[in-house]
Amino acid sequence: MNHPSPHTAHHGAHHVHEHEHDAGDQAEILDLDAEVLAEHIASITAWLPIGTSPRRIVDLGCGTGAGTLALLERFPEAELTAVDLSAAHLHRLQEKAAAAGAADRVRIVRADLDATAWPELGTPELVWASASLHHMPDPDRALRRIHDLLAPGGLFAVVELAGFPRFLPEGAPEDAPGLEERCHAALGHHHAEQVPHRGADWGTKLTKAGFTVEGERTITVDLGPPRTDAAGRYALSGLRRMRGSVASALTAEDLTALDRLLDTDSPHSIVRRIDLGVRTERTVWAARRA
Repeated sequence: MNHPSPHTAHHGAHHVHEHEHDAGDQAEILDLDAEVLAEHIASITAWLPIGTSPRRIVDLGCGTGAGTLALLERFPEAELTAVDLSAAHLHRLQEKAAAAGAADRVRIVRADLDATAWPELGTPELVWASASLHHMPDPDRALRRIHDLLAPGGLFAVVELAGFPRFLPEGAPEDAPGLEERCHAALGHHHAEQVPHRGADWGTKLTKAGFTVEGERTITVDLGPPRTDAAGRYALSGLRRMRGSVASALTAEDLTALDRLLDTDSPHSIVRRIDLGVRTERTVWAARRA
């Protein structure tokens, strides 16, 4: 599950549109998303209505491999094709697969999923797309392509973020109560302009593309204190990325308060807060090709 950054989110992050100069920061937050939310990602792969375990899987917009590695663990007999535009993300994924002893089960394909033609991806029994569809300029076309790509009876799993994660309790921080909600409101306006397909009715879109939607589930994440170091770094990385999208919409007072949270040398830093949590939602649709 990828993409929790402000421009995906993303976890991923945006994977298929990632610019290489930004890939380092994006890779960090994708890796932290995978670490902090590992149990929730595993719960999604466990929920998928799979009959016979797939032997061929495609991960579209794989980022640094959170979904890839979860799928390889869930389906130990499967081979997986991981597709992303970012060479840096794919290199990181290869390192992770090697460390997990699964390098020989992963095929790397660098490709732009917005391109007119897609590379040869075989005939998978399972296709996974986490936090990537909403970035495509024509997701309906992509859904039709995925439908045709799948083996008959194959399953398509769509995972989308319900919003950017929240990290602070209500009423925090003390010098700007409600700051996080105001940042989220500004981010919502930004996404409405820049990412119009975020929050789309994916169930209806899947049906229109010829799929039969067999299940929909929302995974609620609520990781409260005591915080872990990974959760602190996840919050820091996420809020840094959010700042880039919302700074121009914040008051000077709110921007000062946000920068105080981002200052790791400050006693008010987000990484030092004992009340830090991680709250978010992910929705998954399981759709079958007839």
